[in-house]
Amino acid sequence: MFGNITDVPGIKVGHRENEEGITGCTALLMEGGAVCGVDVRGSAPGTRETDALDPINEIDRVHGICLSGGSAFGLDAATGVMQFLEEQGMGVDAGVAKIPIVPSAVLFDLFIGDPHARPTAQMGYEAAQAAQVGSFQNGNIGAGYGATVGKLAGPDFAMKGGLGSASIAGKDGLIAGAIVAVNAVGDVKNPNTRQILAGARNPQTGQWLDCCAYLEQHAQSEALAGTNTTIGVVALNAKLTKAEAKKIAQLTQNALARTIYPVHTMLDGDTIFVLGTGERTFTLDYLGHLATKVMEEAILAGIQAADKLAGVESYTSIQKIST
Repeated sequence: MFGNITDVPGIKVGHRENEEGITGCTALLMEGGAVCGVDVRGSAPGTRETDALDPINEIDRVHGICLSGGSAFGLDAATGVMQFLEEQGMGVDAGVAKIPIVPSAVLFDLFIGDPHARPTAQMGYEAAQAAQVGSFQNGNIGAGYGATVGKLAGPDFAMKGGLGSASIAGKDGLIAGAIVAVNAVGDVKNPNTRQILAGARNPQTGQWLDCCAYLEQHAQSEALAGTNTTIGVVALNAKLTKAEAKKIAQLTQNALARTIYPVHTMLDGDTIFVLGTGERTFTLDYLGHLATKVMEEAILAGIQAADKLAGVESYTSIQKIST
């Protein structure tokens, strides 16, 4: 196993970055398609094709998912993923054409790079073209390349976020995998110790501001609406209906609640997709538990692997400072 979401059979992942814009995108491809559900918990989301995932709607399988930086501009990256999949003959057969279904979610990462250099359809195409099964780094990569966290007191106090992935082997051949780009307004904490790993930090003193304490003291945030979010995907080689996938996506949001403080705010667009790629059934409580656990691990992996970038300190850089 590679310790990432590609351990789930049928899932491939590829990334592309733009160094000038300090932004990027991540494409997930589903061989043969996959049942998909979504839960949007943040109040400032940027999404595409999520209505199609409602259990009452006709489409029952997706062929790719695109996670991207660039705010709403980054939704263009999904067009490139669609183009690549169409060239591979994948999609819903509409008679005159096959139409790939590629839901997408974006995060705001325009603070630290050129805000006019955003993920494009070409970047999405290249990420899909590069998608494979195997190892890839966590941290400053793909959709998490320009991610930051701890912005409740304003972007000047932020630290580096990032992209993380993890996998867990369960009972009877079940594998749960997650991938997530962490760009939250709040602090990211170790769920076992409640220690802040990355968040609002005074760059002069090195002291944590503690976003929740800041909110209690000031009764307001200095962050801008729509400039934060955590977006991710959980994949399970289990048989799911769209309604079941949606329920597991709802349960997976508990991972964000265990690691991000505060979370699901009016300033975040937290969005979780869940994919079912298998034929074996399991109880929803079991699947929801593993999905939450693996997402929690992916969030921590993304934060703990992120490197300092464009002057923004990271978990790894402040560890070096403290030693």
